[in-house]
Amino acid sequence: VRMGRSVVELFYDVVSPYSWLGFEVLCRYQHIWNIDLRFRPAFLAGVMQATGNKPPATLPKRGEYMMKDIKRMAKYYQVPLQISKDDFQRIISISNLKAMRFITAAGMTQPQYLEPLSREFWISFWSQHEDISQTEKILAIARQAGLSSEFAQKLLEMTSSPAVKDRLKETTEEAIKYGAFGMPAVVVHVNGEPQLFFGSDRVELLGSIIGE
Repeated sequence: VRMGRSVVELFYDVVSPYSWLGFEVLCRYQHIWNIDLRFRPAFLAGVMQATGNKPPATLPKRGEYMMKDIKRMAKYYQVPLQISKDDFQRIISISNLKAMRFITAAGMTQPQYLEPLSREFWISFWSQHEDISQTEKILAIARQAGLSSEFAQKLLEMTSSPAVKDRLKETTEEAIKYGAFGMPAVVVHVNGEPQLFFGSDRVELLGSIIGE
């Protein structure tokens, strides 16, 4: 019999479609498996740069496969993720730094908003194909997630503060220390030992490791 709840840290970025899939599956299973799920918003570009990784779609065959794979997974997990060829260019051309700082600021002040807020960013970027680098769009997403306009305004101001910038940087560095090279990076703590899982398709394995 397992003692206590296993801590599961989810390092994610809203420009990563696989992060959204992994996020939804872990959100659904957190109560079934009684895991202590911790959302760790991080900066994917920072992880890629530090580890010398490249966007998967830079390899045409892999890009082709990813399109099919994400469509299949979205259908299977019933996540309203719509992907098209243009999205690979969109990921590169739209800056998500402000969005990830905004989510980080929410996590530092009112962590209960992390789940709905992150989800709304994914919906905006991946279901509605919107530009999440725009201030107005960020505020609209916050409204959708149930944040008051005062609170959203406060978070927006926080995005330019050293505290928030440093927190996002530190979380990203922490993911790298665990061995992350992309997103999502899921770290399960078992008997004080951190175990890293990459991607959204290792949930069964994760479950077996925590005795579920």
